[in-house]
Amino acid sequence: QVQLVESGGGLVQPGGSLRLSCAASGTFFRSYAMAWYRQAPGKQRELVAGFSTGGSTYYADSVGGRFAISRDSTKNTVYLQMNSLKPEDTAVYYCNRFGAGVWEYWGPGTQVTVSS
Repeated sequence: QVQLVESGGGLVQPGGSLRLSCAASGTFFRSYAMAWYRQAPGKQRELVAGFSTGGSTYYADSVGGRFAISRDSTKNTVYLQMNSLKPEDTAVYYCNRFGAGVWEYWGPGTQVTVSS
């Protein structure tokens, strides 16, 4: 059974920072390169950061230079450090494998709201 539990979201003012965490099941974490996605109200889910095959990283143009993805293999956990947050970053953030499709399993996500 897939287990993906996101945490760390909340309300933050523009320019602030948050660190999201994603605890995955051990088998899932060991099987796939992980990534972060987000979905804003009325918008499609989009990839924002991830580890591709071989450990290289990918960042969406909209977040490049502000977000940083990292992982702790001893904890089966993936992190997303989010700095210089903007109102347009407001969304529900999800973790999943790199390349996950819309019709695959998705966890509950964690809400990030950037507002003054």
